[in-house]
Amino acid sequence: MGEFFVYGTFFGTLLFLLPVFVYVDVYFDLRGRKAWFSFSLYRFLRVFGGYAEVRKEGIALHLTKKFAILVRYADMGATRKKFEITKGFQLWKFHQTVETGGAGSPYAVLLAAAVQSAGGAAFSYLRTKHPFLSLKNITVFAERPCLKLSTQTATVFNGLVLLVAISKKILEALINWIRKSKSTASWKKQPSSS
Repeated sequence: MGEFFVYGTFFGTLLFLLPVFVYVDVYFDLRGRKAWFSFSLYRFLRVFGGYAEVRKEGIALHLTKKFAILVRYADMGATRKKFEITKGFQLWKFHQTVETGGAGSPYAVLLAAAVQSAGGAAFSYLRTKHPFLSLKNITVFAERPCLKLSTQTATVFNGLVLLVAISKKILEALINWIRKSKSTASWKKQPSSS
């Protein structure tokens, strides 16, 4: 029994401190107005995925054939603030490929050159801040008219960082609940004017 406890503690601590790699693959078809996405752990354990499409009300995220979430345009600013990433989550990899049509068109060549230039400038800035970051920027010409973008990003963290981030969110929610309950209680105590 004592050996099981020692081995369990050792492997639990090891899993708590080992790095966790989360991969996000996204494929945009801008002419078709759709995007496909996939979240996976260590590149081979798929957590979930689906596709997104643009609607009048917002962006519909289809996670299964029968289940979708509508993210309204008005709520996107507040949603972005809720998912603030702490410093423990490090971007480890960012690869992008842009496929554009019109291989013989001068406009397509200009678009490809602008994408490559913008990517090179952004990547040089990121490389100075994070020298370990894997960055790639590729442009591909196609014969048919299209505009597609595929990206692969990987973020690394460990169980300790995840526990701290979850604890931070729980404490923020608890503090907000306490503030709301105090403001509601003080509002109820005020005498009514008659």
